[in-house]
Amino acid sequence: MLIASRLLSIACFWIATSRGARWPTVVERYETVPEEGRGQRQRAERCNLRHQWEKDRVRAGVRERRSTGATERETGLDTGQLAFRAAYERIEASAELAAVLGVEEGTAVLRRTYRTRSADEDAPLNVCRSHIPYALAARNPDLLDASREPWPGGTMHQLSTVGVEVDRVEEVVTARPPTGEEAGELGLGPGVPVMEIRKTLHDVRGRVVEVADVVLPADRYAVRCVTRLERW
Repeated sequence: MLIASRLLSIACFWIATSRGARWPTVVERYETVPEEGRGQRQRAERCNLRHQWEKDRVRAGVRERRSTGATERETGLDTGQLAFRAAYERIEASAELAAVLGVEEGTAVLRRTYRTRSADEDAPLNVCRSHIPYALAARNPDLLDASREPWPGGTMHQLSTVGVEVDRVEEVVTARPPTGEEAGELGLGPGVPVMEIRKTLHDVRGRVVEVADVVLPADRYAVRCVTRLERW
């Protein structure tokens, strides 16, 4: 039976609070994956240590922040080898989204959709849909302008410009069959599932300041979970 004909029940949950652990550069694990009729496909690894790395870079200078980003580390590709596309829209929060963000249903939300691909491929490496309360983003008009993407330092730096410090990241990873739209956009072969990550950012006051859904092609992505343990 094809994997995609089943609902995969494997899920991984972690709270990314690891501090002091090294995030391996993905150049160390980068490889390409041959696929019948598709040539070599880019493979990447997403590690939860990325979150502390991103927060550390908030205070870095713009030149350092502009030099590389999380996707470069996940793929081993240089910035010039990636093609990035962002689309912004103002939406009203559904009941489900409002509950996660802790706002009233119908509250204005900034939805940002990101697609990044290898410059040598047509299909994106992943698709990310990020949601931030519109009133929060509007404190800095630049955060409403998609033409300013890719933003040096990413979301954590963007939030810092409106006085938000991220304190906690929660991610839930679920494997499932792709929708027809996802299979087409990600260039998935028959039977290939996706991994969907629900990422939630909490600030130092306990507020949810971003909810993002990231869809990864399971034939090209690995999710690496690292937990630093206290010593006896």
